[in-house]
This record gives sequence, C-alpha cells and structure tokens, in this order.
Amino acid sequence: MKRPILWIHEEALGPTNPALRAWPQAPALFVFDTEWIQRSRISRKRLGFLYEAALELPLTLRKGDVAAEVLAFAHRHRADGVVTSTGVDPRLQQITEAIKTVLPLQELDPDPFVELPRPPRLGRFSRYWREAEPVVWESYSRTG
Repeated sequence: MKRPILWIHEEALGPTNPALRAWPQAPALFVFDTEWIQRSRISRKRLGFLYEAALELPLTLRKGDVAAEVLAFAHRHRADGVVTSTGVDPRLQQITEAIKTVLPLQELDPDPFVELPRPPRLGRFSRYWREAEPVVWESYSRTG
C-alpha cells in the first residue's frame, strides 16, 4: 500500500495506536457504530469517553455503518487500502472481513495494556478489570 487510510476503532483509541504510528500522515477515521450503540445500549458515559478520546487524535469522526463509512472514506481519499489495529472483538473482526472484500486491509498488533494468562472475556469492563488489575499491580510493583 502506498496511499492507505487508517481505520481507528475503540480497541486502540489512543496515540499509541499502531496504525497512527506507522502511517502518521495518512487520513484517519473513527466511526461511531450506530447499530452497535443501539443494540448494546452503550451508556452515555462510555460514548462520552470514546468521543473525548477520539477528539485527542488526528482523525475524522463519522457515525453509521462502520464498513460502509470506512470504504466511503477510502474512496474519497483515493486510498489503495486500509490500515487498522488488530481487534479481538468478533464485531470488529466481522467489519474487518467486510472491508477486505473491497480493499486490501493490513492489521497491526497494538501493544497490550497488560499480558493476561488467557484471552480477555469481552462484554463488561468490570469483568476484564477483575482479571487485569492484579496483573497490572504485580507488574507495577516490580518496576517501582
């Protein structure tokens, strides 16, 4: 790829996103998935967090069908592919597959927040945090 666009999603919504680091000059996009938000009943607090995090990054915000918005953004920028960070959420994997049917897509692995002994349980953050918190504090005490 010589002219990709970047698809930034909620699993790597920060300045250490590997796509943003690999292609700092490429146009980037974050899409609020309206169907997922309605179906999952995402709280206003979480939406606010996502919005504020997105505002800190050099990207364009859209809402709607994620794959369709990413492909339209790529078309507008005459992109020859899409670069994103690898997602573990099956919903993100489905979106990735939909984009790949139209354009080449490169996934870059983000640096993990914490190395868990098994894959994280998706769904509620509190479940994830119950597993991650002891590992975070253990690694913190080794470096501190």
